[in-house]
Amino acid sequence: MKLLIRVYIVPSRMEALGHSFPTAIVFSRPTRRDCRCGSSSWNRLPGRGFASPSKKLSTVIKMGAAVGGEEEEETRQAKEMAAARRRWETLIREQKVKVLTPREAGYAIQLSNKVLLDVRPSVERNKAWVKGSTWIPIFDVDNNVDFGALSKQITNFVMGGWWSGSPTLAYDKSFIPKVEEKFSKDTDIIVACQKGLRSLAACEQLYNAGFRNLFWIQGGLEAAEEEDLQREGPQPFKLAGIGGVSEFFGWTDQQRALAAKEGWSYRLVFTGRLIGLIILVDALYLGTQKLGPLLQELRSH
Repeated sequence: MKLLIRVYIVPSRMEALGHSFPTAIVFSRPTRRDCRCGSSSWNRLPGRGFASPSKKLSTVIKMGAAVGGEEEEETRQAKEMAAARRRWETLIREQKVKVLTPREAGYAIQLSNKVLLDVRPSVERNKAWVKGSTWIPIFDVDNNVDFGALSKQITNFVMGGWWSGSPTLAYDKSFIPKVEEKFSKDTDIIVACQKGLRSLAACEQLYNAGFRNLFWIQGGLEAAEEEDLQREGPQPFKLAGIGGVSEFFGWTDQQRALAAKEGWSYRLVFTGRLIGLIILVDALYLGTQKLGPLLQELRSH
């Protein structure tokens, strides 16, 4: 039986799974946007129309070098991601990491001494978690306030974080020491994350650190039905990985699937939010329309 592991390119995780990750598990950016070297951007270059031909040539060379460097970086990241995928496939093919469905994991926790290691970041863990599980995130929310961290957070927000609610994550360099402090190397550990990708990366690190009884939940906790695992927390497992504007209005695939089961009572909540937003925007528009003449009248007096 051949196991297919899909590696998704997720913009909001790109920084978190970037250069700081020692096993080179790297996500690439989404399809690169235009270089913006067209006529409109070219005309806004400093000194355009006054520079000498040599200065123009120098500018073109610098722009070409920058674009080339970005392409090389994307190529490098794609190669590292492909290499990581091959390593993960080898781990599973050679049964160094055993595969479990969410339901099988639930049975294993109840009927044996296996422990569940939750490696998700706090924003997902706080919404839903498996009863009795141990939480040691391999990546967590980057709360640093230095210039580099703020730059990453702004980039993440602009590139889709506002829509998905996905925060900027940072790799926890003490992940392995924390696990070693909690569990012995011969412990049966079921590793889980939200979608199954970060947990597989964690399995690779744990195996390299000497852990030999590792189990991976295929598809992550998002693939679990409510009856598969004993859940604690305010939301279903399937909704723990969503956020942002898309979650607020119920426009995620997970919420649509849940709405198909729950019916109109579930959809009405989000319909009410959308109607409320439309009313608010309309009220603000009408308010500004009336405020303008009123201010002019006050100034005239």
